[in-house]
Amino acid sequence: MRSRIRRSDMRRAAPALPNGFTLGNLFFGLFAIVDASRGEVSRAVLWIVLGGICDGFDGRVARATGTGSRFGEELDSLVDVVSFGLAPTLIIYFSVLAKDGGAWWLLCFLFCACAAIRLARFNVTQAGRVKTYFQGLPSPAAGVTLATYFWFSQTPLYDQRVLGMPWNDTVKFVMGGLAILMISNVPYPAMPKIGFRSWRGVIGLAATIGSVLGIFLYGREFFFPAGMAYVLYGLTKTLVLGLVDRIPTGEPLEGDHEDDDAAKGEWRGGVVAVGRRRRRRPRGPGPGSSAIHAIEDPPS
Repeated sequence: MRSRIRRSDMRRAAPALPNGFTLGNLFFGLFAIVDASRGEVSRAVLWIVLGGICDGFDGRVARATGTGSRFGEELDSLVDVVSFGLAPTLIIYFSVLAKDGGAWWLLCFLFCACAAIRLARFNVTQAGRVKTYFQGLPSPAAGVTLATYFWFSQTPLYDQRVLGMPWNDTVKFVMGGLAILMISNVPYPAMPKIGFRSWRGVIGLAATIGSVLGIFLYGREFFFPAGMAYVLYGLTKTLVLGLVDRIPTGEPLEGDHEDDDAAKGEWRGGVVAVGRRRRRRPRGPGPGSSAIHAIEDPPS
C-alpha cells in the first residue's frame, strides 16, 4: 500500500519539475529587469543567459518524464514574453537607447510585440509537435542575442566601426531586424538530439561541444557572435533556397492532404471523394468510358 501511495505521489509531483524550470526562467527574467534599472547591466545579461538555460531544460525534462501538457506550453510562452521579450529590450534601453533620448522606447515596444506574436503563432501552429525547425526566429534566440550585445559592446571590437557606423547605432538595426525575423516565415533549425545514431545527432553533439569550447575560450565575448551566426544562418539559407524554389512550407495541418486530394479529384484505389459524394471507376469499361456511378456516403 505504501509503495502505491508513493508512486501516485511521484506521478502527481512529476509535472512540477519542468514547470519549476519555467518559473526559474521567469525569476531570472524579472531579476534582469531589476538589475538593469539599477545600472547593473552586465549582471542583468547574465540572468537572461541563465533564463535561456532554464528554458532549454523545461521542454526536455517534460519529454523525458512524460509530463508535457497544454498548461506547460502556455506557461512557457507567457514566461518567454517576459524573459526574452521585455527584459532584453529594457537592458538595451537602459544601456543604449535612454542615452539617445527621443522615442526610441517605441523600438522596445516593437520587439516585445513581435515576441508576443511569434509565441502566440507558435502555440497555434507548432506547439506539441515533433519539429526539426521553427517558423520564424525563436524568441529565446532573439532575446539572448539582443541582451548579450551589451557584453559584446565591452570588447575591443565595439570601438571599431562597421560600414562607417558605430556599434551603439548598429544595435538599433539589430534590434529591429531580430523583431521582424521573429514574425517572419524564415525557418530556423531546432536543436537536434545529441547522439551517434543519426547525422542530426552528430551535428547536435558537434554544436554542443563547439559552444562549450567557445564559452571556455572567449567567455562573454562568444555569445553575441554565436547568436548572430545562428540568425544569419537561417536567413542566408532561406535566401539561397529561395533562388532554387525550395523553401520549406512547414508541416501541413491535419486534413490538408484530404482537402487537396478532393479539390484536385485524385483517385485513390478507384474511389475519389467530391464534396459529400463519391465516384467509383467502373470495372468493365476502360479508362475512357463515361460510365461513372455515384455512391452516397453511408450515414455516420
